[in-house]
Amino acid sequence: MWQGNLQDAMQALRTRRDPRFEVLLEHGSMSVEIYAPDKSDPQTPHRQDELYIVQSGSGMFYRGGSHCPFGAGDVLFVPAGIDHRFEDFSDDFVTWVIFWGPEGGEAP
Repeated sequence: MWQGNLQDAMQALRTRRDPRFEVLLEHGSMSVEIYAPDKSDPQTPHRQDELYIVQSGSGMFYRGGSHCPFGAGDVLFVPAGIDHRFEDFSDDFVTWVIFWGPEGGEAP
């Protein structure tokens, strides 16, 4: 599969036993997911670098000791291994997640 869209992604989330995320595209080390946590974000650090592209909603983003507000249309980068999570987000929060590269990230 080489194309995905929000409607299909949200439908896939509704049919999963764990409806927080769904992988839509994969190629080599790259994966594209949709992520829609419910009330809290239980993430732990990931082994790859990642980008979040916020589709809808707003809140606060915690990354490695810092907080910043986020909203629809924002892009957030998290290097591999960094503690991060979405906090105080609105009920309509949905984000695309893109993982890529080797374990440990592309650059120190």
